Amino acid sequence: RALAIATAYFGLLAFFAGLVATGVPERAVDARIAWLPLGWGPAVVYASEYLTLVLVPAYLIGYAALAKLVYITVLEASGSVVAGIVGLFSCVSCTFPIIAMVASGVFGGSGILAATALDVSYGLSTAVFLITVGLLYWRPGFRS
Repeated sequence: RALAIATAYFGLLAFFAGLVATGVPERAVDARIAWLPLGWGPAVVYASEYLTLVLVPAYLIGYAALAKLVYITVLEASGSVVAGIVGLFSCVSCTFPIIAMVASGVFGGSGILAATALDVSYGLSTAVFLITVGLLYWRPGFRS
């Protein structure tokens, strides 16, 4: 059960980050290597008419680390699935990255907010990631 929750969490992060998307038939190119700046790439891009995958190593490693920490948190929260799910979604550090990505997608397209978000997006997203990892590792309130 904890594995299913962690896998779904990883899937949500990958979807909202744009690593997994539906395909665009006009842009189907099969597989290719995208040469990104050092530390980000190379990325493997697969684009078919039904599915698009952008496998950026830094994102995959980071999201896998978050998913593992969520898995451990759910195991420690409770043996009950219901209590574990309630505990996961009441944990701000577990749900904040998903909420932040959805909010930036909804509110990020308007004028000054978009310009400000673009100016600080890398630093802000890095800070959110590090805070999330820290809180999931530390898990205040979960340990006796």
